[in-house]
Amino acid sequence: MAGINATRLVKEYPGGVRGVDEVDVEIIDGEFFALLGPSGCGKTTLLRSIAGLEAISSGQLIIGDRDVTDAEPGARGVAMVFQDYALFPHMDVADNIAYPLRIKRVKRDERRATAERVGDGLSLQGLIERRPGQLSGGQQQRVALARAVATRPDVLLLDEPLSNLDARLRLEARTFLKELQRDLGVTTVFVTHDQAEALALADRIAVMKAGKLQQIGTPREVFQRPNNTFVAGFIGSNPMNLVPATVSAGSIAIGDGVSTALPPGTEDHVREGQAVVWGVRPEYLRWTTTEEPGAIAAEVSVVENLGASVLIAVNVDGHKLQVVVPEDHEPAPGDRGFVVPTGSKTLLFDAESTERIG
Repeated sequence: MAGINATRLVKEYPGGVRGVDEVDVEIIDGEFFALLGPSGCGKTTLLRSIAGLEAISSGQLIIGDRDVTDAEPGARGVAMVFQDYALFPHMDVADNIAYPLRIKRVKRDERRATAERVGDGLSLQGLIERRPGQLSGGQQQRVALARAVATRPDVLLLDEPLSNLDARLRLEARTFLKELQRDLGVTTVFVTHDQAEALALADRIAVMKAGKLQQIGTPREVFQRPNNTFVAGFIGSNPMNLVPATVSAGSIAIGDGVSTALPPGTEDHVREGQAVVWGVRPEYLRWTTTEEPGAIAAEVSVVENLGASVLIAVNVDGHKLQVVVPEDHEPAPGDRGFVVPTGSKTLLFDAESTERIG
């Protein structure tokens, strides 16, 4: 197995457009690493640059102890699973799995034995002679994974491999992928735009925007301590509430006569009158009908059923906040009450730089 080290990596297209813009990242040997961001942020371009499918414009790429910046894809020790699986429709499952071995001129009997062994390990028993058109989406995904791991790569690259599956299959496939990566111990780089997938699967996450890295950290770090308002608003099934505010008299003024306490650790990093953005996740706000210390008066405008909980949108002096509420405390639109932030979970960002304060 092997780690990956990219230094000032650039992929520039004609016209000066940079798909990857001076990226520095170290991926640890055996790590499950997610590249996360909106469409067009450069995550797939970075993955393809690691694979050798995109020529690197400048910078250096090390896989293991080898400089592969200019190496051909086949010489990098990587295997890739594409978003559409890229299976050969005229070949059966066994031949699809064994195709990379065929390219390496492995004997036919050995190829077949490897395909059957790897296929059995990925629950493809009884499907080995079928063609891709006779398989479900989940089965095709497993064939693509089997083909990728059959050559025992140093690095496994996954380009949104769950995006073509329905909701239930995606949940099952997430568990399967995590178990597979743990069993193989192979360094895995996973591209997704789905925050839930990244949070559930990754050991660490890199959040990208416009070709640049915004933050690298564990799922807990990027969820609870985002570097800037972009990461704060992008990460999480429910985006963080981000409210324009002003530092006033040792607290945060978020409306006419509405204020809340400064987040812990920010007191020495702000000045009176400073324009800031107050951030708190919907999960860290509590809805109550009783006024208490730290409570902020609010009125419910929208209620969305999430099953075991509800997501409510409340109005606080013209600002909309979202709050996750247990199902047995569900309010109705028009109800008046209070939201109470968990003080240790609130954040503050500079309004100009958008960076987190403190």
